[in-house]
Amino acid sequence: MTFQIGEKVVYPNQGVGTIENISTRSFGTQFERFYLLRLAYGSMTVMVPFSNVSNIGLRKITTNAEICRVLNFLSAGTCLSCNDWKSRFKENTDKMQSGDLLHIAEVLKGLLLLQLEKPLSFREKKMLDRARHMLVTEMSIARRIQEVEAVTLLEKALAKASLNLPPVL
Repeated sequence: MTFQIGEKVVYPNQGVGTIENISTRSFGTQFERFYLLRLAYGSMTVMVPFSNVSNIGLRKITTNAEICRVLNFLSAGTCLSCNDWKSRFKENTDKMQSGDLLHIAEVLKGLLLLQLEKPLSFREKKMLDRARHMLVTEMSIARRIQEVEAVTLLEKALAKASLNLPPVL
């Protein structure tokens, strides 16, 4: 998969970023091409080697059809969650690292459901906040809407499942 300078992409578990530059670096006699990616969250820059794009899971912004699927899941889909904190956290971490928007929605909804039963741990609260941020950011870019409008879409979908989107930490 190739990207162009200025294109918005998703870096798994980090969120949306913009390809700022494409450069070549030498390592001894070997040359490697890199994408210089500026992440929206925290303005961090990352260099991603062309050869590692698929391993990392760098991808284009999702389609409107996928956004609809995510919103339908949030409003009516079911979540199965492990009772053991350690297993649940590992499972959720793997989903977040996949970069798949539906998996991120599963993490968000699962943690919101769990929060109804008992308080979340600090790490789970952070993960919930990150999942919220990643969904809102990508939805706003994919649909070309403001982030507040994306939050409203999420809130409406979650309200159908009797869930509330938590405030930002």
